[in-house]
Amino acid sequence: MSTTMRALVKASSAPGAELQTLPIPAIGPGDVLVRVHTASICGTDLHIYDWDAWAQSRIHPPLTFGHEFCGHIAQVGAEVKGLAPGAYVSADMHVFCGHCFQCRSGEAHICQSVQILGVDAPGCFAEFVRIPAANIVPLDAAISTDYGAILDPLGNAVHTVLAGPVAGRSVAVVGCGPIGLMAVAVARACGAGPVFALEINPFRRGLAEKLQADFVLDPAHDDVAAVVRAHTQGGGVDAALEFSGHPDGIRSAFHLARPGGRVSLLGIPSRPVEVDLTQDIIFKGLTVQGINGRRLFDTWHQMIGLLSQQRLPLEPLFTDRMPLKDFKMGFDRLRQGVAAKVLLTP
Repeated sequence: MSTTMRALVKASSAPGAELQTLPIPAIGPGDVLVRVHTASICGTDLHIYDWDAWAQSRIHPPLTFGHEFCGHIAQVGAEVKGLAPGAYVSADMHVFCGHCFQCRSGEAHICQSVQILGVDAPGCFAEFVRIPAANIVPLDAAISTDYGAILDPLGNAVHTVLAGPVAGRSVAVVGCGPIGLMAVAVARACGAGPVFALEINPFRRGLAEKLQADFVLDPAHDDVAAVVRAHTQGGGVDAALEFSGHPDGIRSAFHLARPGGRVSLLGIPSRPVEVDLTQDIIFKGLTVQGINGRRLFDTWHQMIGLLSQQRLPLEPLFTDRMPLKDFKMGFDRLRQGVAAKVLLTP
């Protein structure tokens, strides 16, 4: 095996990125080296690429970024058990410490010392990536590499949807970026209905229709509240799932939830958001949940189970496939709002 690899690197504190030749990572006794087959661009990667305020506050170039991928094990550390070269895998890129209160009480997904590969340490936009063995998730060969590359965001959708009862319940998905669109499919697969999809981008509304949302609405022009009332006995939805992070979307989620319902928040606002606690939460008796990543590893078992049963037809999301060297095109299409999941092959 060669000693060098190609990698997409955030090389400096400025917009853009560049392909570089780097040494293949050396692994420790508890690590796994994975040859990346397919990687996917996330919204976080676009923030890093564009070098926005969040990226400037978090990222320390030079950094090989990217955190959504699948591949095959190339090498295992001397102390690794149960994993072998050639195995088809993905990984949760949130590296948990294993020692804090959260890790030791079943909440490792909110580890207070978490390090995210592709954000805080080298990630998967490369031919090889080094990952702690504890984070590796073996995959069934029946799960295609397209699906294997998007398990990270799919896990966010599964976690959000299944944070409360959904079978036979009405659901509003607020914000139909890739994770919101996945949530539409997950909610449908788990027996929710009706499913309302709210999105201002016409391209994404079209994808929500393909993923079989019952009602696809444009909050900028449609009377969303009236439509929801007409199809939920006038009370609002059982579960409002917020993925946009936009202040209007967040307030809409609280308005659309029925008294006694739940609001699950995954979207991340760029600034503090004002909410009417009295009218929208306290008097309505809402359950409000902050959703962070994927439960380790319950969420992974849930989504792999759904995929193994072929319950999630996500093909409409795979809008672009290209070699890693064409990364600029992929980022441009995402920025223009004309792509959903862009898959890169190193």
